[in-house]
Amino acid sequence: MLLVVDVGNTQTHLGAFRGEELVHDWRFATVRESTADELGAALRNLLALRDLGFDDLDASILSSTVPQLRPEWTAMAERYLGHEMPVVGPGVRTGMPIRMDNPREVGADRLVNSVAAYERIGGACVIVDFGTAITYDCVSPAGEYVGGIIAPGVEISMEALTSRAAAIPRIDLTAPRALIGKSTVEAIRSGVIFGFAAQVDGIVGRLREELGEETEAIATGGLAGAIVPFCDLIDDVDDMLTLTGLRLIHERNVDA
Repeated sequence: MLLVVDVGNTQTHLGAFRGEELVHDWRFATVRESTADELGAALRNLLALRDLGFDDLDASILSSTVPQLRPEWTAMAERYLGHEMPVVGPGVRTGMPIRMDNPREVGADRLVNSVAAYERIGGACVIVDFGTAITYDCVSPAGEYVGGIIAPGVEISMEALTSRAAAIPRIDLTAPRALIGKSTVEAIRSGVIFGFAAQVDGIVGRLREELGEETEAIATGGLAGAIVPFCDLIDDVDDMLTLTGLRLIHERNVDA
């Protein structure tokens, strides 16, 4: 099986593919100080939950937005899996031209998402990733990564609000009962949910004006489920988009 690992600032998402089928996936909190041995222990325990072991993993690939964890994951793979773990970045074939002023600036997770979305849609698309930041990544009809937009994420915006305003409580992101809140909690919930939904629709609408009205918008990321139901311009949601993109990039490098 192929192990795919996406290390984000908040969470690490892992998946195990048998061919094109994602047979298992796991999530755990990203700890920036983790060592290769600690990562190996965590992986061993997660595999054991599905009656699997290190020997079941024939290959692996990594995408990471946390630079200090890249060498730890690659060392873990060499030490416990017995093979080299390629890292998405310069030197790794993605099959997607990058039309940026500095292609090295594109986050690996954003490129991986774009590869998966274009493979799925086959035309112009926008990927909205609800992570630590909300990112909007744009792919041309010809399959080129043409750039994107980065905005503060939902959770960090809420943390800033509650930390800077003493009377503002922390809330969970359940659906608002109405647009106009009848309590402080309901007012905050309405502002967060409808506010971010309006941001997404506003940006996607402007991007369609620039890229073409046929441009499809696909959402992913941990908080997509809370915001997307209140959006009008998102066509689909795929929580496994990044894992699929990692599989595709692995295949393109094996076949190269």
